[in-house]
Amino acid sequence: MATENYIPDEKDLSILRILQKDAKLSVRDIANKINLSPTPTHERIKRMEKLGIIRQYTTIVDRKKVNKGMMVICMIALNVHNKKIAGQFIEEVGKLKEVVEFYNISGDFDFMIKILAPNMDEFHEFFVNKLSEIEGIGQTKSIFVMNSIKESPQIL
Repeated sequence: MATENYIPDEKDLSILRILQKDAKLSVRDIANKINLSPTPTHERIKRMEKLGIIRQYTTIVDRKKVNKGMMVICMIALNVHNKKIAGQFIEEVGKLKEVVEFYNISGDFDFMIKILAPNMDEFHEFFVNKLSEIEGIGQTKSIFVMNSIKESPQIL
């Protein structure tokens, strides 16, 4: 069964909503919540994992409690637009542990990254000694997040 041909039904969507809220629930608990027995519930979960609908199970960490209180959104425009430079840029930025999200965007900038750092000094160190050393960057614009109003990994 190919992913592009598979359309989750209401039971699958219910399972996904439940798992997004608490992925530690047992199959039995999930089955009870959706009024289905554990075996077909388990089969549905396994099928969605196999199809890549469920990509991974993860833990959401409070960034401030692990000394990553500063969040910066950085917009980046490349100075040359070709496949080789863009590919090298993507590869290098993808290696940076401070970068927790990375998007190719349209408009005045080519990429947007979300950076977490303990403080302004550490962000400055990252920006000067890591990010700005990557070949191909033409222009950057950094936006410092003052407060997170809503952060959610839930898409359903």
